[in-house]
Amino acid sequence: MDEALVRSLTPAVLAILVRRGADFAAVEDAVQDALVEAVRVWPDDPPRDPKGWLVTVAWRRFLDATRADTARRRREDLVDMAPESGPASGADDTLQLYFLCAHPSLTASSAVALTLRAVGGLTTRQIAQAYLVPEATMAQRISRAKRTVSGVRFDRPGDVATVLRVLYLVFNEGYSGDVDLSAEAVRLTRQLAAVIDHPEVAGLLALMLLHHARRAARTAPDGSLVPLAEQDRGRWDTGAIAEGVEILQAALARDRLGEFQAQAAIAALHADAPTAEETDWVQIVEWYDELAALTDSPVVRLNRAVAVGEADGPRAGLAALAALDDSLPRYTAVAAYLHERDGDLATAARLYAQAAPKAPNLAERDHLTRQAARLNTRRKR
Repeated sequence: MDEALVRSLTPAVLAILVRRGADFAAVEDAVQDALVEAVRVWPDDPPRDPKGWLVTVAWRRFLDATRADTARRRREDLVDMAPESGPASGADDTLQLYFLCAHPSLTASSAVALTLRAVGGLTTRQIAQAYLVPEATMAQRISRAKRTVSGVRFDRPGDVATVLRVLYLVFNEGYSGDVDLSAEAVRLTRQLAAVIDHPEVAGLLALMLLHHARRAARTAPDGSLVPLAEQDRGRWDTGAIAEGVEILQAALARDRLGEFQAQAAIAALHADAPTAEETDWVQIVEWYDELAALTDSPVVRLNRAVAVGEADGPRAGLAALAALDDSLPRYTAVAAYLHERDGDLATAARLYAQAAPKAPNLAERDHLTRQAARLNTRRKR
């Protein structure tokens, strides 16, 4: 069975059933049941219309579950709402489903978590890592969100800011995590930018394009991670960079700065440098100051410490780092890098080794392990 096909169809199936007034939590369970049935049936008997097959089976599972808890009159109403027979529509409902999941009855953080889990396909662990909270805490948040929308009719779309947050986190997971979702996030953000004239929508699209442009250079042929400073810039997608910069400039000209525009400006400065040594780190620090004022994010301040270390020297970077909580993800890796820049190879090697088990993915873990081994070898010479 083509798992990529099933993943791409799942949001559309959810959207079709939700639009007919079905309870979201029950629909999600029904769709999951349909996917399990597809795993069992499709290898021997693949359907001619996979989307229509999933809609039909999920709807039947939903009806079966509903019949156990509802009166006959309600059951008959639901039967009347069943999808018509025949091939399913080829329309892309994914973006609409993102807006429906950003329901006004939910807080922004709950809407994001629920959408990432139900539509984005991320695990509870991946979402918890994105939010910097324990997995158990995120599981409770998602459960509360499901209870909140239980029985709620999904006929009022949520706000753009929540949808942007979801798309941003989906892209980040695809760009740096274990699941390849970044291209889908770019596609959906393009759709959103085509129908909503908002500088932050444009800022997010620019940010995605500028990061995605570097994707081919981020890993070596053996799959190992290549740091930004060591990447072959000839492999960067200059077309995507030019498009991202053009979109960003138009957004900034509207003088309504937001966090995605500020992040895109930082990415553009990296993309504009012919070599790592020619990067305008002073201006990058200034943009991080803007971003920190907009978000008050500890992760932003952690990245700013790296930029300060490049602009003003590693000891200035370490001083900025010392003001932050050392439990932050990647804190130890940043400390290792700055100590190496400062010439303290023993401390840097120790910190790289400590950071490796905390890495969010295998590629980063292997990279940090190799960094520790490299410095230990240098010290023995």
